[in-house]
Amino acid sequence: MSDVPQAVLFCCDHNATRSPMAEGMMKQFYGRRMYVQSAGVKSDLDIDGFAIAVCHEIGVDLQRHRSRSFHELQEWGDDLGAFDLVVALSPAALRHAQEQTRRFHIDVEYWPIMDPTGIGEGREARLDAYRQSRDQIRAQILKRFGPPTEPQKESV
Repeated sequence: MSDVPQAVLFCCDHNATRSPMAEGMMKQFYGRRMYVQSAGVKSDLDIDGFAIAVCHEIGVDLQRHRSRSFHELQEWGDDLGAFDLVVALSPAALRHAQEQTRRFHIDVEYWPIMDPTGIGEGREARLDAYRQSRDQIRAQILKRFGPPTEPQKESV
């Protein structure tokens, strides 16, 4: 486990599936121990309903998440220079994060998380794909940041 950063930004393509799941889990696991946000290369999609459903299974609420791009993040007052770590969850997000953070001293990590959108036929098969991505993200978070510091909610 590396040093724990003060501020973490998760990013993916649209900030609708993977990065909101990562943001929600970080906040659930570590509370206010660090500042956590997420963004996408684009913000052209709303939060994915399957992402909401599979995170709800583990007690993470994504209902109020609003998708935002890197540009919107900065417009709303979160300067990239304020983050210690940017975690890219897709190749496009990695390229964008590296380009956007060139002038700042910010660590950028790449976690190759499967994009579950469009995988599986039927509701249950799709939920399984989203669970796989959720579990990949959870495993990476725990490996990188250690055991949760906050009491975990029971899933309903």
